[in-house]
Amino acid sequence: MLNAKSIQISCVQMHWAKSIEFNLEKTLHYIQAAAEYGSRVVLFPEANLTSYYFPYAVKLDPAKIRDALDRTCEATRKNNIWVIVGSIKKTSDRYLNLAHVINPQGNIVHEYAKVNMAGSDEKKYCRGGNKLSLFEIDGILCTLVICRDGRHPELYRIPAMAGAQILFHPSCSSDSIEAVAWKRTSGRAQQPVGPNTKIFHCVANTIGQSPDGKQTSSGGSFIREPAGLPLVEAGYYREEMITAVLDIDRADRSYILDSMEHPPFLKKYWHEMIEDMKSRADILVKG
Repeated sequence: MLNAKSIQISCVQMHWAKSIEFNLEKTLHYIQAAAEYGSRVVLFPEANLTSYYFPYAVKLDPAKIRDALDRTCEATRKNNIWVIVGSIKKTSDRYLNLAHVINPQGNIVHEYAKVNMAGSDEKKYCRGGNKLSLFEIDGILCTLVICRDGRHPELYRIPAMAGAQILFHPSCSSDSIEAVAWKRTSGRAQQPVGPNTKIFHCVANTIGQSPDGKQTSSGGSFIREPAGLPLVEAGYYREEMITAVLDIDRADRSYILDSMEHPPFLKKYWHEMIEDMKSRADILVKG
């Protein structure tokens, strides 16, 4: 039995370039699996419902995407768990790469649109969002970034200044086969955020090749504690779910708190940004 300051998180590693029917089936399966395993939250990769393969995703009927989200919300309610899923959504101005936070009652209570685009297709079809992420799960303040956003620390450090203790990081590190191999050799596509924040970092990445065989994604999802050390890590090139218990007291945000005080001349600007961020945080994305 977990104590009041612990929370169990699962991250799912799944294919990035399959059909919405395939993706929905996998998503529903892992929602149930995570709940049965005792997790309170399950995080899926970037655009896990629609796929991140843009030649396919941009041709999807919006009604089919809404139906997949509705069925995901129903499975969330049925399993009494928090779920974070992703989709590519058409709007009046191009597409948005979205993460949807669904509460145990089956309601989408928070949405975040990726700010920094990655790759030629995403840059061609998508525009960036205009807010940072801050939301609560069972009284714990959390934040979100999507894939490339993790290279821009202000996107998660400002929410951490506002109190966020967990960063959820859905990702799709798809790239040329050579680039993916070098990402693995050099470390990771997602660098641990604990060493510059002292908060938890949960990454759900993708695996698999594109239909034309020109791109791949190798996985390597992880959950890391606030010092940056791994609590659990996924393997390469295989679908799986990883799970860890987070002792929330360890996320003391000490590096963030220091940044808010030093140098002193920046202090008022940090507080101004925090208030501006909070004013936008609850806005749901409209078409």
